[in-house]
Amino acid sequence: MSVIAAATRRTALPTAAARGIRPGRVALHGFLIAMTAVWLFPLFWAIYSSLRPISDTIQHGYLSWPSGGLSLANYQTVWMQADLPYYYLNTLVIAVPAVILTLLLASMVAFACTQFSWRFNLTTLMIFTAGNLLPPQVIIVPLYRIYLSTPIPMLGSIDIGKFSFPLFSSNGLLYDQYIGIMLIHIVFQTGFATFVLSNYMKTISKEITESAIVDGAHVLRIWWSIVLPLCRPALAAMATLLFTFIYNDFFWALILISTGDKRPITSALNNLQGEFFVNNNLIAAGAMLVAIPPILVYIFLQKQFIAGLTLGSTKG
Repeated sequence: MSVIAAATRRTALPTAAARGIRPGRVALHGFLIAMTAVWLFPLFWAIYSSLRPISDTIQHGYLSWPSGGLSLANYQTVWMQADLPYYYLNTLVIAVPAVILTLLLASMVAFACTQFSWRFNLTTLMIFTAGNLLPPQVIIVPLYRIYLSTPIPMLGSIDIGKFSFPLFSSNGLLYDQYIGIMLIHIVFQTGFATFVLSNYMKTISKEITESAIVDGAHVLRIWWSIVLPLCRPALAAMATLLFTFIYNDFFWALILISTGDKRPITSALNNLQGEFFVNNNLIAAGAMLVAIPPILVYIFLQKQFIAGLTLGSTKG
């Protein structure tokens, strides 16, 4: 009987497997593969263009294989011509302090609105959340005038090799300064960060905060020593997103900074365009180099980023 049952099971397996291949499942996998190809095609096309000489592209067209082969000449040219190391430092000077200050401010607001009951906690949280709905283009004219009329102190500069970075101002105004770009990013990103962190902090029991208060801990001590360590995955996820948002900014740097040497790296790509001719292959190579830091940040914070997105998603 066991031999007959085993033989029957062997003959039944192919039938079950064949029955498992349904047209709907095939269509779903086909759709997913097609969408993946659509999303990855621009990336592979940019990589291909960055490895191809512009002279060969002009001669044979974009839809052709280069006669001279592929090379890294465009990457070498853009690294030297665009002075990318300097603009990398420019971007880090803007992005890193802005991310840290945004997380600190947003975590304070989220902590106050979720761990304590007071009259205006919901209203405050709604105001910060509503800031995400304001398009930046709406306020650019009054903001531009405010920047031109706001004086800030001049405190010298930090010299790193041949590069010089003003601490606050080189002209006595908020306009055309690193601190001005930091402030606008902090203002616009704090609302989004507050919304995300408050949803995460709601999953933290208020009994922890109440117990710490009974033990004599100060409010700031509770926020720094108890709540922030519990929010480490959410903070890492937000740091990844905020760094990407600020790093990729082009609009604010173009409007609020007039000196080309102070602009971040995304604006530096604009310097690769000529007045009468645009080398798209060179710009593609520059875009590939510019994309490296956000990718590295995501790789280093990948586990925390995924944990921050999933933790608290199933809690009531």
